[in-house]
Amino acid sequence: MKKITASFLLACPDKTGIVAKIAGFFHLHDVNILSSQNYSEGNTFFMRVVGDISHLAESRESLEQSFQVIAQQLDAQWSVQYSDYTPNMAILVSHEDATLHELISLQRIGELNCRIPCILSNHDKLRSIAEFYDIPFHYLPITDAGKRAQEMKIEAILKEAKIDLVVLARYMQILTPEFCTPRFGKIINIHHGFLPAFQGAKPYHQAFRRGVKLIGATAHYVTAELDQGPIIEQDVIRVSHQHSVRQLINLGRDVERRVLARAVKLHLEHRILIHKQKTIIF
Repeated sequence: MKKITASFLLACPDKTGIVAKIAGFFHLHDVNILSSQNYSEGNTFFMRVVGDISHLAESRESLEQSFQVIAQQLDAQWSVQYSDYTPNMAILVSHEDATLHELISLQRIGELNCRIPCILSNHDKLRSIAEFYDIPFHYLPITDAGKRAQEMKIEAILKEAKIDLVVLARYMQILTPEFCTPRFGKIINIHHGFLPAFQGAKPYHQAFRRGVKLIGATAHYVTAELDQGPIIEQDVIRVSHQHSVRQLINLGRDVERRVLARAVKLHLEHRILIHKQKTIIF
């Protein structure tokens, strides 16, 4: 029988005895600890604990209520995710399909533990991909009514589908604060993050003209401030003057899809704590 696990994330003011208190809690509730990681930064303590609840003698609600008592004693913020829960993930796209294919493929082979109930786009170009995988596709162009009107339609679809995570897979629209703020820590974006000097629609063309030696990508949580959210994952590859614009674009797509997939996997596995403007990842 496959184990059912509970993954707890916790952040609290640092002091002695936290690990002992948490371990004691799991022992008291007869939950075997499968893995435990912790980290301290300044005066803040961070922890991830995974316990086997396959034979839990009480309800999950009761376990959580008991843990809340410990959390209050520690002045802790915490969350829990169960391994038998499958999150719902929505993907927002525009024209590019590489990251979309990567996410769907990894989900189909079980590398990403999620459902994909919907794909949303401000263009109709990628509809055929959604139809091939039998995923509902929602074409939501930005009309004269404006961006916020379009976002409200997106929000309605996300609510109906009970979406836990929104992934911007090269979605080429800036989201409004009204959309981002209530979903802090629930939206992941991929950005050509190692080309910060090159703004606009053709960063790789600009990189080619400047003769860059590294190109890369950054996956981050979305905030109201453009491309300034907490970083989850990054990677780079070396390039030279011998690479053409087309080669730079292809290499860039490759690193973008890999970085985004890794970031999404970390989130779905409940490994990320957001602390101020950064992430703590276990």
